[in-house]
Amino acid sequence: MPSSAVFVPHFHWDREWYEPFQVFRHRLVGAFDLILDVLESDPGFRFTVDGQMAAVEDYLQMRPENRDRVAALVASGQLAVGPWLILLDEFLCSGETIVRNLQSGWASARELGGSMPVGYLPDMFGHVAQMPQILVRAGIEDAALWRGVPGSVEGHAFWWEAPDGSRVRTEYLFDGYDNGLDVLLVPDQIGRALDDYTRQTLTRWGDDPVLAMAGTDHNAPHPDLGRWLQAASTDERPIRIATLQEYLRAHIQDEVSAVVRGELRSHARGNILPGVLSVRLGLKQRMATAERTVREAERALALFAPDRDESPFLALAWRKIIESTAHDSVVGSGTDETVEQVDARLAEAQHAARAVRDGALAAGAAVVPSDAHLVVNTLAVPRTALIEVDAAAPVDGSALVAVTADRRVRPVQMTSEAPTVLSDEVVEAPQLERVLRRIHRRELFGRLIDRYELTPGSLVFHLAEVPATAEFDLLRLRTEVAQAAVEHPGVWRVLTLEEARVTAVVPVDVAASGATAFRLVPGDAVAEPHVESVTATPRRLTNGLVAVEVAGDGLLTVTGADGTVLRGVGRLVDGGDRGDSYNYAPPASGVVISEPSSVAIELVESGPLRARLLITRVYDWPVSLSGDRDVRSEETVPTPVETVVELRQAEPFVRVSVSFLNRSADHRLRLHVPLPEPVAVSASSGQFAVTERGLEAEGGWGEFPLPTFPASEFVSAGAATVLVDHATEYEVVEGGSELAITLLRAIGSISVNIHPLRDEPAATEIAAPGAQDLGVRVENRLAIVPSAAGWRGANAVALAEEFRNDVLVARGTAPVGGALPEAMSGLAVHGRDTLVSSVRRVTLDGRPGVEVRLVAMSDDGATPTLTGEFTEAAQVDLLGRTIAVEQADGACDLTLGPWEIRTLVLR
Repeated sequence: MPSSAVFVPHFHWDREWYEPFQVFRHRLVGAFDLILDVLESDPGFRFTVDGQMAAVEDYLQMRPENRDRVAALVASGQLAVGPWLILLDEFLCSGETIVRNLQSGWASARELGGSMPVGYLPDMFGHVAQMPQILVRAGIEDAALWRGVPGSVEGHAFWWEAPDGSRVRTEYLFDGYDNGLDVLLVPDQIGRALDDYTRQTLTRWGDDPVLAMAGTDHNAPHPDLGRWLQAASTDERPIRIATLQEYLRAHIQDEVSAVVRGELRSHARGNILPGVLSVRLGLKQRMATAERTVREAERALALFAPDRDESPFLALAWRKIIESTAHDSVVGSGTDETVEQVDARLAEAQHAARAVRDGALAAGAAVVPSDAHLVVNTLAVPRTALIEVDAAAPVDGSALVAVTADRRVRPVQMTSEAPTVLSDEVVEAPQLERVLRRIHRRELFGRLIDRYELTPGSLVFHLAEVPATAEFDLLRLRTEVAQAAVEHPGVWRVLTLEEARVTAVVPVDVAASGATAFRLVPGDAVAEPHVESVTATPRRLTNGLVAVEVAGDGLLTVTGADGTVLRGVGRLVDGGDRGDSYNYAPPASGVVISEPSSVAIELVESGPLRARLLITRVYDWPVSLSGDRDVRSEETVPTPVETVVELRQAEPFVRVSVSFLNRSADHRLRLHVPLPEPVAVSASSGQFAVTERGLEAEGGWGEFPLPTFPASEFVSAGAATVLVDHATEYEVVEGGSELAITLLRAIGSISVNIHPLRDEPAATEIAAPGAQDLGVRVENRLAIVPSAAGWRGANAVALAEEFRNDVLVARGTAPVGGALPEAMSGLAVHGRDTLVSSVRRVTLDGRPGVEVRLVAMSDDGATPTLTGEFTEAAQVDLLGRTIAVEQADGACDLTLGPWEIRTLVLR
């Protein structure tokens, strides 16, 4: 039996949850004031601040006069802070965001005296496979956590191993991060209660002292805690007070034997609340959009404006993203007002990043004529991108072609034509001045005035996106119109015409990290012999790599280049959900609807570059649950669901977009992909790894172990790989024969007190009507990749990057008709199975460089080659500290171990 105990006073602080941020911060300030007073009055007292610097920063914004007090307590070792900026949900953001979170928290803690070198992750809803490697590559050797640990761990610690083999000693908070509180319920009985608790958990501790975490959510420890523990301490059973770091470094003795490899998503000893993966779809999509935009901004800046300092805006964007990853923020388990604040914060992050990105693009577009476009590829691999631009239609009705600076001619597909009459009005002569006030210098109705025709009783404006006339004199126009109104005082006709315009689909070849300019001109292009065109009939699309056929019921048959056939793709299954934001729960006798009441199929585009089919299926879904929450309402509402099936030239996957106006509450909608044969495992990509899982999840504690799992980039089961554009929930169902992807989960409460699949409430039962997404246009984008060789044989890592990251397009701003600039190229990464997570300008040892973070996405490692304009490659850790420097004359050959994360700074 352990002869001693170590109490770790702390709190767990959710920045926002069932109350919004500022309400919780008001409580935080009072709690932190008390903690500082207690620490200063008792030099033997210790306090651990939840592993996240946000709580400290939020406090100091309100109490800036206490900064020196906080720093002094950190320096003395009484106050442990860091290493994270925020306690994140690890599955609902990218791996790169996890790294930036750690970097930000470490830097913030350093300003106050230094971070606790412990990967403290107390309340996350499971943990990603690569977290041990992320910690190790930041110099952190210890972790401490609660949820997700498998039942095979019997002690209070284990080695947690990442896919690459990196290990951290992990303290298992098997009774939660508040296990010491029950011992403290009766202050004069602490000794006896501690003995009782020690006997109850005896098999866990070995010869190590009991770790008693003395703290909980949103509360400071009792100011008399130190006195209570001192009174309860005896020579036979000493009680010490320590920070978490001190416990791990100074008090434990036993060697750790248990090893756990990969992600932690077991339900064996704690709820992991998997329903948060699918509730509040909009937050997951907004997170993915914000992350993509800041990534585009960093890469566009490195390409076009490397000397421009946009660090304040980029720091703001990252700060807002990281704050939003908090495990009660992006998960959507808060009240409606909390979720609205998170959504607005992510929008603000996107806006700041977009401003930087567009400013960098504008620098590149400044040398491109205004009758041409600039296309920018932010990926470090070359690509042929299919873009859509608005263009002037040829006056003679001929075709358009795209011409680049090297005189290469590419075909263009025209998909729609815009109306040429923008307005046709009849006004009295005195009202003409009011019409002219619509004109802002040269702009009218979003276009520019190319010329005008003024005759008695008639004023005709001719608008263009790029005027052919060099100048326009607004003051002269006003003078002429005023004089004409005097001469013709009656009725006038004012006609505003735009040049005939079309929407054009253009294929553009862009180098790795590069840019290409093109101009659309009338002409005919010869189809390229090595690229097969997209062909279409009202029920079939094909591009030579993949084909898709639509049956009368709207379901798809997708055939890959290797002959793999996926039949019945796109079946929609809608069932009731009587659960909450944390856990799905089917009604006991709920109706499941998978058959539409009507189906309409329309060929929208027929190629040769892009073809689209629109499938409209109408479903009669129950409006909600009934008064009995185990039964769906008999009242139904017809809901048209539009599915756009798209095939592009040279793409080996079928793009599928599913959208509908949600008019039903309390339901879950999933898209099914039947498999050619049953499977026993699935795999999904996210956070620097592809994680393989079985058909079941480990249970054993307070919630039913539904085998619904996260996917951030793609999910693969057997011959079917599905690319996704945001964090998504999936499950392999029907005995391993179908892949089901959640498109919407609509519920109305943060938590419910009585949940059929969970033993205890996850929070207070608070209504959250916004989580029903009623009246919201719901849209999900994904892509189907049929391949018998699975995700790796299909090169899904690269395909997912291409699918998720569009090229950037900007119209030129240089004078019309000038020469097109030569194509640009930048950093290129050659080789398979390599994910490029970061490309950005940094400063290392006082010198500028470009940071490149690479991940080997394979059990076999990767051997990428980097090329570009650099002469030196410095390897750094995840906190930017130099490990080694090598000379490199524009090329760097790397050998990455299996699943290795490596960061270089190229100069």
